[in-house]
Amino acid sequence: MENTGRFNAVVLGLSLFLGLSLLGWLMAHAAISVKEYERTVTVKGLAEQEFMADVVIWPIAFSLANNKLPELYQELETSTRTITAFLSQHGIAGEDVSIATPAITDKSAQQYGGPSGAEFRYTAMQTVTVYSTEIDKVRAVMNQLPELGQQGIVITGNNYQSQTEYLFTRLNDVKPAMIEEATRNAREVADKFAQDSDSSLGKIRKASQGQFSISPRDNNNPHIKKVRVVSTIEYYLSD
Repeated sequence: MENTGRFNAVVLGLSLFLGLSLLGWLMAHAAISVKEYERTVTVKGLAEQEFMADVVIWPIAFSLANNKLPELYQELETSTRTITAFLSQHGIAGEDVSIATPAITDKSAQQYGGPSGAEFRYTAMQTVTVYSTEIDKVRAVMNQLPELGQQGIVITGNNYQSQTEYLFTRLNDVKPAMIEEATRNAREVADKFAQDSDSSLGKIRKASQGQFSISPRDNNNPHIKKVRVVSTIEYYLSD
């Protein structure tokens, strides 16, 4: 009876030993497998393309000065009509032209700044803006701007508000193809990394589209836009 008890104890101890050993091996193997599964590589894919702008905003700003306010307003009206007629003669549609409210400055009312005894009491700034999708036509008219100077209109183009702006509004149309190109570029980089490390490239673990940026191609061609996107993608690696 005593021998039987000892035998059962030995069997039980051996079973526990084998069970714990097997459990430890399984856990270690699982940990190694998980660790291998966590091997990844993160790469960036770039896509760049050039597109023509599809909207132009062209502000034509001019200034006038006079000591008599009624005469100043008359001159503003005359100059504005001259500019709109000039644009119409060169094929700019009337619905593409808008006229802002003139900004009038009374120098005698300014408490600070400006020299006393200025030649003109009143100065005015007026802006006629062209908003068009016909980029080439508007750019051609810009080259004819000296005609307005010959008619006595002083064009002011040195301030920020008078700068011509070109817009690219078709980003949603080109997004899918550019994301596809950036993703393909990223996978090529990841494939090369995997080959160099004697690994195999797996599925995507995590991906970030990145932000699109739109900028002029160069200072001399602001109507040509460079669209750029960088995608960040993380891939699994395996042996």
